[in-house]
Amino acid sequence: MTSTTKTAGATAAIGGTLAAGEAATQTMPPLGPNSTAVPGPGDYNGGSIDFTRTGVKGKESFGNFGCDTFDGNPNTPDWTTANAYFVRTVQNVDVTMPDGKKLRCWGFGDPLKAPGRELLPSPLIRVQEGDLVHVKLQSSKGTHTIHHHGIEPTTFNDGVGHVSFEVKDDYVYQFQARHAGTFFYHCHKNTVTHFEMGLYGLLIVDPKPENGRVPAYAGGPFYDVEKFWVLDDMDPRWHQITNLDHDVGLCGDDAGLNIFEPKYFLISGTPTRPNVLVDKQKIVAKPGQKILIRLLNASYSVLQVMFEGLEVQVISVDGHALNKPWNQWLTIAPGTPFTLPTAQRYDILIDTGSPANQTKTGYTHKVHFEFQHWITRKVHNAGDKMYEGRAFTTITI
Repeated sequence: MTSTTKTAGATAAIGGTLAAGEAATQTMPPLGPNSTAVPGPGDYNGGSIDFTRTGVKGKESFGNFGCDTFDGNPNTPDWTTANAYFVRTVQNVDVTMPDGKKLRCWGFGDPLKAPGRELLPSPLIRVQEGDLVHVKLQSSKGTHTIHHHGIEPTTFNDGVGHVSFEVKDDYVYQFQARHAGTFFYHCHKNTVTHFEMGLYGLLIVDPKPENGRVPAYAGGPFYDVEKFWVLDDMDPRWHQITNLDHDVGLCGDDAGLNIFEPKYFLISGTPTRPNVLVDKQKIVAKPGQKILIRLLNASYSVLQVMFEGLEVQVISVDGHALNKPWNQWLTIAPGTPFTLPTAQRYDILIDTGSPANQTKTGYTHKVHFEFQHWITRKVHNAGDKMYEGRAFTTITI
């Protein structure tokens, strides 16, 4: 069902633009059944752009990287009415770790759908293929950006500060969701530290429903149970430094951030301890159901994953479905470990009714995660009963 909206500065139909302040009544494409957006059009933010006020001032080199990036609140080039609208603020999020200490993190807030709530990871952005999406960033302290990782907008809307600008107060990012998949969004100002601080969240693009149900991708499998697993590691020293200086490590600054020694490990914002079940992230399914797990490695470690007792299939990697003759689904046998580097996403399908799994029903199966050092490939803090980089949760069928 479509919605009719009367708004200042909107377009009469997607593609055209009215002058600011001009009213129009329009019919908006409906949001998908799983969408986390509010219906567009949202704020009008079009108008002329002074492109000399974007990019990098002067000549940039390794020594002055991060020194001379423009900041501001420009209009959105080629502003077009969106049917899916989001607002993201920047806020502090304090997380209590297993040793009782509180770690200061940052997160994107969602004042439209979850006002006042502090979430880690940041609230889900979920849209449907074909949606024209606006994400309004409202910065508070310091400048920030939003990069929609894996999405292909214009350079101006890509949220990479050093090729466009950093948002001082607010800016409306615009993109069209072209194909279904699992993506994520994060701040791309001082990427290494702001991502570590927690400024990231999942971004899901659903295909359009087929026969009343939403598949994993167009023409792909349907699923009954969906779970998001976002794995992260945190070095408290980095958080102490970055919380005092948003620009730490830029502009030739040597703050010792070449050394990363994580003490805390999380699954979808839930702190973990080695050999202790992460109950909040477990999965429960009925025999015959299909489980879709959207897995993101948001850590700065090599993430090793192993499913006990269940055959799993990787059906999509980094937002791209494995549905071609040259890149078909990857079947992983029970007990076989596999690894993901930083920022990689796997969509994992578990068919509990398949010949390999139907005899495994009525049981609880462990899923193990190891956070490994990038160079040595050793588990972080191996042998430490509090800080070892191991975690597990379960799947019960």
